[in-house]
Amino acid sequence: MAEVVKMPKMSDTMTEGVMAKWHKKVGDKVKSGDVMAEVETDKATMDLESYWDGTVLYIGVEEGQSVPVDAVIAVIGKEGEDYKAALAAEEGAAAPKAEAAPAETAAPVEDKKEAAAAGITDADLEKIGVTVIRMPLLSDTMTEGVIAEWHKKVGDKVKNDDILADVETDKATMEVMGYADGTLLHIGVEKGAAAKVNGIMAIVGPEGTDISEFLKQGDAPAKPAADKKADAPVAEAAPAAETTAAPAEGSDRVKASPLAKRIAKDKGIDLAKVAGSADGGRIIKKDIENFKPAAAAAPQAATASAAPAEKSASVSIPQFIGEEKYTEKPVTQMRKVIAKRLSESLFTAPHFYLTMSIDMDGAIAARTKINEYAPVKISFNDMVLKAVAIALKQHPNVNSSWLGDKIRYNEHVNIGVAVAVEDGLLVPVVRFADGKSLSHISAEVKDFAQRAKAKKLQPSDWEGSTFTISNLGMFGIDEFTAIINPPDACILAIGGISQVPVVKNGAVVPGNVMKVTLSCDHRVVDGATGSAFLQTLKALLEEPVRLLV
Repeated sequence: MAEVVKMPKMSDTMTEGVMAKWHKKVGDKVKSGDVMAEVETDKATMDLESYWDGTVLYIGVEEGQSVPVDAVIAVIGKEGEDYKAALAAEEGAAAPKAEAAPAETAAPVEDKKEAAAAGITDADLEKIGVTVIRMPLLSDTMTEGVIAEWHKKVGDKVKNDDILADVETDKATMEVMGYADGTLLHIGVEKGAAAKVNGIMAIVGPEGTDISEFLKQGDAPAKPAADKKADAPVAEAAPAAETTAAPAEGSDRVKASPLAKRIAKDKGIDLAKVAGSADGGRIIKKDIENFKPAAAAAPQAATASAAPAEKSASVSIPQFIGEEKYTEKPVTQMRKVIAKRLSESLFTAPHFYLTMSIDMDGAIAARTKINEYAPVKISFNDMVLKAVAIALKQHPNVNSSWLGDKIRYNEHVNIGVAVAVEDGLLVPVVRFADGKSLSHISAEVKDFAQRAKAKKLQPSDWEGSTFTISNLGMFGIDEFTAIINPPDACILAIGGISQVPVVKNGAVVPGNVMKVTLSCDHRVVDGATGSAFLQTLKALLEEPVRLLV
């Protein structure tokens, strides 16, 4: 009996998948465990395995198409078996999709002007071997991507595993592959420009294929958003100004290794001014390290003839000549999403704040003793994270999320740790933190921090938090309030440990105090609930031995 293959749910947030690549075609034999296709989800590209033995009788989804979870994508059965009855039963007696005609019988693009009026689709192009590469959804919060770098230009040969471009999302810079063989016929988004998810990035197909009719239906290629020179009036040039010849076509494409690019960015070096020593003039690490910029010409001091000073009793005010100047930079994808999500959080969720002082004398003594035996150095942040995880198990109302028509009370404890990076803020998640040791938590947080700053985090690293911690104590901040990271109901802001006079047993003595502030979503957490949580946290940190029980 024919078996219907449906799009599986490959992650907890997945609602649809993009068919990145088929490894089987109609008529191929498959066995249970064979990889049938690669599916791009909201978090990663994953293999789709067969659970049946037989022959592929039907494929209902073309490469590059987006498919909802549980939609029919293929049928497997015995060779020659009539699969239409099973397909019709699954699709509600709908007629199965007509099989595409062989490529050799497809009408050439030149003869499709009449079809253009009705609209040439991606499927029409695929019949003649042309593939449309669209902007993929690379994270759950992504709405658009900026082309950071093109690795191919129009006319270049492309293989299905070649990296076409680097795309800057709201969270990281990621590589986009073409999943097609042929020639790069069209680039729809210039370097530095943004494209919406599912917008046309490029078109790959046989060399010389005419795609003009298809392009007439879409928008013109996107231009870099930050380039506004064309809109500005042309200023009259000074007589002594030097004119510079326009660069030759394609000269703005600099060949450099990823390491060289990163070092050049850190040092503020323009790669266009660096001579490459590797094959084809490619710039490598040693070229950046040995680069010496030409000394800038010292500006000539302006001379002015001053009139003879007249004797006067008035105070002489010296003349000071300054220059007004500023620098503007385009907003990064990460900063755009931070602005959007936190604005929505602050103006949608009714925040209130609870601040508490915690005596850290016991924690300081315990940390010193723990680090004599711990395989990795334990920080105060690690101790706070462990204490928060234990307190959340005792106060599940704080470990919750507002979902509009219902409240989700999470039984697992996944704590997001805010990490500052160059372009903004990332919040990697320590999963099941209540069950991990201090050494385990410390090693995991250090690894997250290193990968965040190197832009090596993956979407699965920052998704799924149930509570968030933001620590600015190491920057000398005594206390602050933080904006809730949705969909969490609370975020804990941690200040530094300050040496202050405290009263103990009726006497004023030196003490070490840390202030924490809990930001709460009042739709989920009330004042008494948040206060009880802080009291438990305070007790755990003031008597750290309770963290080990």
